[in-house]
Amino acid sequence: MSKTNPIVQFLTVLILVLGLIFFAHVALLRKGGFLPYGNMLVWSYGINGLLAAAIFILLYSFRKRLKNSIGFLFMAGSFLKFIVFFIVFYPPYKTDGDMDKLEFAAFFVPYVICLVMETVFTAKMLQKMS
Repeated sequence: MSKTNPIVQFLTVLILVLGLIFFAHVALLRKGGFLPYGNMLVWSYGINGLLAAAIFILLYSFRKRLKNSIGFLFMAGSFLKFIVFFIVFYPPYKTDGDMDKLEFAAFFVPYVICLVMETVFTAKMLQKMS
């Protein structure tokens, strides 16, 4: 049996997990009587997913050439996500002078899911390199 490419594995799991969490997030918002797609929810899941995919693909692509710097590259990816948050999401969230719990959750739920997945898959990649 042939092994699946780690990038394909990551992308498949990322799409499945983010999709399931997204629909659960929307369902919880509906159940609570909130706008299900408010607070840039779709953008947040999409941008976090795309950034996670790009970061993992770059880490995987440079794993041999820059194996001693993978940790720094991983941290740079997290820094990039925070820059995107402060440029794209923070200004609309702060227009009313306050960032409420729903706005916070709209960005940080997919952020944390993507971060955990990146961490797990990057750790697996590094273990295989040892």
